[in-house]
Amino acid sequence: MGEWFAQRILDAGRLPLFCFFVALIATFVFTRINVRLIRADVSWWFKNVNVGEVHIHHVVFGVVLMLFGGVSGLVVSGISEGWYAVTASILGVGAALVLDEFALILHLRDVYWSEEGRASVDAVFVAVAVTGLLVLGLRPLGWEVPDGVRPGPWIAPAVLVGNLVLAVVTLLKGKIWTGLVGLFVPGLLVVGAVRLARPGSPWARWFFGPDAPRPRPGKMARALYREQRWRHPVIRAKISVQEFVSGRHDLPSPRRGKRL
Repeated sequence: MGEWFAQRILDAGRLPLFCFFVALIATFVFTRINVRLIRADVSWWFKNVNVGEVHIHHVVFGVVLMLFGGVSGLVVSGISEGWYAVTASILGVGAALVLDEFALILHLRDVYWSEEGRASVDAVFVAVAVTGLLVLGLRPLGWEVPDGVRPGPWIAPAVLVGNLVLAVVTLLKGKIWTGLVGLFVPGLLVVGAVRLARPGSPWARWFFGPDAPRPRPGKMARALYREQRWRHPVIRAKISVQEFVSGRHDLPSPRRGKRL
């Protein structure tokens, strides 16, 4: 493990990114434990932060830390890699606090303990997945040139544009995770772009849904069947993971609306 860390993180210059990644995960886990203990009204734990009648959401602290970490990182990036890693950690802490209340920003109201609040967990999962792939050295929309092969000057732009088109098609077909991971593993983009679109996706509405210029009921029926047969069990599993991480949104809370 030590040799892997030295080669893939230190020697590759990814220490700041790794520190951001660790700080993001650790802060999110701590934040979720913190708000669940506050929601349970545990007497020995921290309470909410209030200034008079104003409740200060932790997204506010997150924005401040992101600004501080980002600007400080710009200042010290060319001076000291150690301090650069420290500022990246501060940025990771701020990003976790902001993403944990992503649903609040999205809906412009406090939906933390509502069903809409699951969007925050999705946002954090996406950030962790993408950052983790970057830490491993994968490049978005990248490609590997075999040893001994000298590609022409037009090949790299062509591959980049091709991967980007496949990513857009995959996302339009409603395959969000396939599209995001496929940015780093282009083979998944081919699968996502070729396979049938999800029934509620823009692609389905445009090309074979009931409101499409040329509706194709048979294709829509297959899409609905696949959604019911394969997608719904995955969604139920995802919701179970979300509730394990963030708590049940429908549980009664005597301090609802007063949480950090």
